[in-house]
Amino acid sequence: MSSVAGVAGVGDRHDVMIRAEDVGRELAGEVPVTLVQGVNLEIRRGEFVCIMGPSGSGKSSLLYLLGLLDMPSRGRIWIDGQDTSAFDEDALTDFRLARLGYVFQFHFLLAEFSVLDNVLLPMRKLARLGDEAARERALELLGRFDLRDQARKFPHQLSGGQRQRVAIARALANDPQVILADEPTGNLDSVSSTNVRDILRDLAHDLGKTVIAVTHDANFSSAADRRIPIVDGRIDLAWLPGA
Repeated sequence: MSSVAGVAGVGDRHDVMIRAEDVGRELAGEVPVTLVQGVNLEIRRGEFVCIMGPSGSGKSSLLYLLGLLDMPSRGRIWIDGQDTSAFDEDALTDFRLARLGYVFQFHFLLAEFSVLDNVLLPMRKLARLGDEAARERALELLGRFDLRDQARKFPHQLSGGQRQRVAIARALANDPQVILADEPTGNLDSVSSTNVRDILRDLAHDLGKTVIAVTHDANFSSAADRRIPIVDGRIDLAWLPGA
């Protein structure tokens, strides 16, 4: 059952995968723009969390900070006990590739590569596995999402739901601890949306991944362990969809 909570102190510190402490993000300029401000947050291992809020509230900005795609102007983010503010650019790149997986509203599959090669890309970049082992893992992931028979096809030959499942398989390629999804069902029909929602929930509950998703969809968020409402860049526990 979903609950609404977003502040620190959600459980045993050893179970915490992500911790944000007074995190803020501003865009510099003649008139600075504040995207995120004063966020204190803990997210546990194996937790499926949805970030929700009005358009322009800072949901995606917070997700990108938690996923190290952007860096805070102030405050700190710890992932699996590591203070990411201490990372240089090379360390950030390596950490993202090995420990974090990303799924976006637009699947961003490479059109010129087959489904199999799209899933292989992160493994080839990390170079942790040999070619044969990487291929076996890619096929295993595609099989998990009923896509093994689509391995030789190209993205344009798949349905929207299939393309998003390939994107999830790609996000899992290097066996990351954390999956971050930005409006992953925004372009899908209701059946495909429910399928993707259930896949992300099962990644958390069955495989122990920490899954953080931004969504406008109340049906999607109903499957989450926790909903984190963001308004004007801040966690606002008084806000709920439709309020």
